[in-house]
Amino acid sequence: MPIRPFAAISALAMLVASGGCDRRPDDVAVTVSVIGGTAKLADPTRGPLDPAERLTADAIAQGLVRFDANGGIEPGLAERWIVIDGGRSYIFRLEDASWPDGTRIRARDVVDSLRRTVAAQSRVTLSPFLAVIDEIVEMTPQVVEVRLKQPRPDLLKLFAQPEMAILRRPVLAGTGPLRVARSMAGELLLRPPVNADPDDDEPAEVQGEADTVRLRGERAALAVARFAARRSDLLLGGTFRDWPLLAHADVAPANVRVDPAAGLFGLAIVSREGFLSARENRAALAMAIDRATLTALFRPDWQPVETMLPARLDSSRDPTPPAWQSLDLDARRIAARNRVAIYHAANPDTPLTIRVALTRSPGVVLLWSRIASDLRDIGLLPVWVDEDADADLRIVDAVAPYDSGRWYLVTACGLCAEPVMAAITAARDAPSLPERASRIAAAELAMAQDTPYIPIAQPLRWSLVALRLEAWQGNSRAWHPLTHLRRPGR
Repeated sequence: MPIRPFAAISALAMLVASGGCDRRPDDVAVTVSVIGGTAKLADPTRGPLDPAERLTADAIAQGLVRFDANGGIEPGLAERWIVIDGGRSYIFRLEDASWPDGTRIRARDVVDSLRRTVAAQSRVTLSPFLAVIDEIVEMTPQVVEVRLKQPRPDLLKLFAQPEMAILRRPVLAGTGPLRVARSMAGELLLRPPVNADPDDDEPAEVQGEADTVRLRGERAALAVARFAARRSDLLLGGTFRDWPLLAHADVAPANVRVDPAAGLFGLAIVSREGFLSARENRAALAMAIDRATLTALFRPDWQPVETMLPARLDSSRDPTPPAWQSLDLDARRIAARNRVAIYHAANPDTPLTIRVALTRSPGVVLLWSRIASDLRDIGLLPVWVDEDADADLRIVDAVAPYDSGRWYLVTACGLCAEPVMAAITAARDAPSLPERASRIAAAELAMAQDTPYIPIAQPLRWSLVALRLEAWQGNSRAWHPLTHLRRPGR
């Protein structure tokens, strides 16, 4: 499906030309663009949050804990916590906090919000990983306990996700750490809550201007253009889809920051009809992809991978290498061509078409150019179809919310065989951590043999960062809280 990938960049050059080249002063609000969505507080129980909604939720509706600038855990509503019963019980003591109208937040508010999120099931993106929660109870007005069916040492990283923010309903409200000072068309003005001073004649919108954040969600080309024109300080949410835009924008290399993101970037096999019905044929697709050339189209140091898991994580064994890993690319392609030829000889009337579901973006054009060439090289007929159309392959591009092999298994399984799904479920229900590690290893091995997913690389996540935002740090979660952008006292 031919498209003109850079048509959207015409506005970029115009905006850059109209901007100045001076560095933005250090005492003004931090202006932040997020690629995708709208900056607003949304209810995660009604459906997946877009990137701008996730960042908004993290800023004005924190959870019990939060991610810091390094991707580690820091207090949110909970000032401290303990883990007991071998990792089956998490007890949180709440800090003194208030809703925007001044009402004190109590444990029952937290319990009600979390219960609603956990009960939303398929509408919440984290639902497959929240099933381990057995009960959420109010122990005292300031203490909440989360009881689990099985031990989970990684629960805090799930509770730090924006989808787990504590919300008051029916009119949505959060507890900070930032508050909405003003809502404008397509933009939120956020700042830390302050005690009003009746003797202060300075307008509210300029009080604490250096601590204020102007947040908007917008298209990638416009966000890049705004940064290049020195009209914003930070662009968040960059992926492989938008990376080629940087080649057409006047952005200094020092402003381009790439996260060491951990997660999945590859192709999920979502059809088992025709050629893809046999695992040997699915493996032929995996052998055909020239990963090194594909990733180099984007960045020379974007390293390809050949296993689904990036490391052992919480499995009892290292990731399973593919049977063809020792072969060089030429030998892999010869083997893949032979598989196609054998299938075609036995099924001469069956089309060799492989439908690849893709969105429209500059990065997708680069991805398609490589994948289509590789599949044609082994005798298949690749076809680009719309993202919501019936397909054989779909892109998986996701950052891991926490470091568990089970997240990788569940997320990569676009269409896994029933024994593989049973093994993944068995890992979820393991009664102990050693047994869980053993079952994750068994599920990973079964999945590697079944070949429902073709790994290519770790996710590409990037930001554009003004030099004055000295506290910004790359991290494996590719998550950058608005409260960790500047050094204390700046």
